[in-house]
Amino acid sequence: MQTKIPKYRELDKIYHPDSCDPLIKAFKNGKIKFAGLKRFNYPGEELPDRVLPGVNSLGFWDAKIRQTWGLGWHRNEGIEFTFLSSGHLDFSLGKKEYFLKSGDLTITRPWQPHKVGNPNVEIGKLYWLIIDVGVRQPHQNWEWPDWVMLAQEDLNMLTKILRQNEKAVWMADNKIHQCFQKIGACLEESKYKIPHSKLNLLINELLLLVLEMFNNEKEEIKLDGTLTDNLRTAELFFEDLKNDYDRPWTLETMAVHCGLGITSLTKYSKQLTNLPPINYLNSIRLEAAAELLRNDNDKNIADICYECGFSSSQYFATAFRKMYKCTPKEFRLMVWETER
Repeated sequence: MQTKIPKYRELDKIYHPDSCDPLIKAFKNGKIKFAGLKRFNYPGEELPDRVLPGVNSLGFWDAKIRQTWGLGWHRNEGIEFTFLSSGHLDFSLGKKEYFLKSGDLTITRPWQPHKVGNPNVEIGKLYWLIIDVGVRQPHQNWEWPDWVMLAQEDLNMLTKILRQNEKAVWMADNKIHQCFQKIGACLEESKYKIPHSKLNLLINELLLLVLEMFNNEKEEIKLDGTLTDNLRTAELFFEDLKNDYDRPWTLETMAVHCGLGITSLTKYSKQLTNLPPINYLNSIRLEAAAELLRNDNDKNIADICYECGFSSSQYFATAFRKMYKCTPKEFRLMVWETER
């Protein structure tokens, strides 16, 4: 039974682990070359359970003409390495935008929303690899698949750098380029039979080359231990909550989502927002409701109540009056009269 794929919302967008539907459509229409192996709803041929467990997606696309599609905001079920071997590509991670050039390697953690294209994909060839290391939040300990063969000391160092440094884009060397090329050749070979052993060796080689890239960095990589703190996980959650307030959250589901205990989450919530988690959630919902009341005079107040995540119109009215010192109807009327 496959794990249920979660969905996330950012502003007016719904984003989720990416199925790359626009890529597959372009491939079927002959606009792009593509090869891949996958698990879950990622694109490509299905990987058998015994083959490279933990690899959720491995593939490449080769665009010879500018495309009319891009990959919207999404998060991955694992750490993702992408390598642009030719061309240019717009890439956004969180609030930062990048214009990738040939030779750029990107590294994206599971909790980082990102998109490819602005809004379209340029001419170029892009490789990617997503490995599930058993985490969804910054504070959780990574567990690499058993087939990763790096010496424990090297694997620990690689993990530490990946966890305590969130630089998104790196200039890769020719060895990394050649490794991805070999992986691409294996992917084309996998149309007939998956070259399990070759891919195993090549992915291990790639991880070692990434570690060497870190070690050869001209400027010392600055590691920040706070990026793996429980507080960091809570901080990201409460930031996301501003755009994910309509889900039927409870204190328990918040704690489970964060991988934290209820007591810890409550402590961090008070530290970060000065409010307990549910109180903070309600303040966000009420602000969203006020915005709808202000900008959409035709929308039914009851619809606004449920759209913003409240399950009771009576509770919504009581909470709204407490925060804004008037009923939702009175608030809308005051706004309307002010703007006349």
